[in-house]
Amino acid sequence: MVTAGPLAQQGVSRPPTRDVGLIAIALLAVSTSGPLIAATAVPALAIAFWRNAMAAVVLAPVVLLRRRAELRRLDRRERGLALLAGLLLALHFATWIPALSYTSVASATALVATQPVWSALISRLRGEPVARQVWIGIGVAMAGALLLTGADLQVSGKALLGDALAVVGGLFAAGYMTAGSEVRRSVSTTTYTALCYSTTALLLLGVCLVARQDLTGYQDVDWVKLVALTAGAQLLGHSLFNVVLKTTSPTVVSLSILFEIPGAAVIAALFVKGQHVPLLAIPAAVLLVAGLALVIRSTGRDAAPSVPVE
Repeated sequence: MVTAGPLAQQGVSRPPTRDVGLIAIALLAVSTSGPLIAATAVPALAIAFWRNAMAAVVLAPVVLLRRRAELRRLDRRERGLALLAGLLLALHFATWIPALSYTSVASATALVATQPVWSALISRLRGEPVARQVWIGIGVAMAGALLLTGADLQVSGKALLGDALAVVGGLFAAGYMTAGSEVRRSVSTTTYTALCYSTTALLLLGVCLVARQDLTGYQDVDWVKLVALTAGAQLLGHSLFNVVLKTTSPTVVSLSILFEIPGAAVIAALFVKGQHVPLLAIPAAVLLVAGLALVIRSTGRDAAPSVPVE
């Protein structure tokens, strides 16, 4: 999760050298999410459950030991929004992670990154003004998304299904961030994420049990990948983005996160068998990133960035 730091209202500026290094580490961590999921021989819903359950196990003791008073002070609205965020996060993982079974890591990562576009549309539905440049960025990003899905359709109809799941995953992620941002106005990040991840894990556990997904019996190497996924993308990556927001503009952080798209694609191509990117997907990804950059630059001056939750 990311909360706005002292520079939340500032525009684009050069980040301190220390922050550049931390951003690079965070990007590497979140870029491993898609490739690790694609390379893990575990049912998709089980992956979603375990990464949230493991993260909750890490955060819960911290909250119980250091944030117990805050936990008791939560009112009904704060608890309700935290539960809603957990539900939306569960829906995000339940759509995006299965997408990686149908389409490439590159396509799934690029399409789920449309989250800022959905966030802008949600803001408009809530009656908030949306700048003209945002609409231009949305148009460019959608053109890139359509071109990308067209490239995947040439591969197979199965890939198109994966693309659709990734886009829906981005929509749920935007809803999750909207609900979470309301909670974080008065609740610390640690307490909120502990509640949210716990809720997500419990909901996904129920889905896994109903769907009869195997939750144990994996090979040792797959358990290692699940731990790496939780420690890297879920905890390390997002935590470092939180750290740099104290001294770096959220617009810069948001723009830097777009490098996750080529980062995940390169890691997948190098280390995951069968991950090939169609030639048409390259200009499609360029359009998508350009559109997202326009959206983020237009909204990042007034709000915290929507950090991907892969």
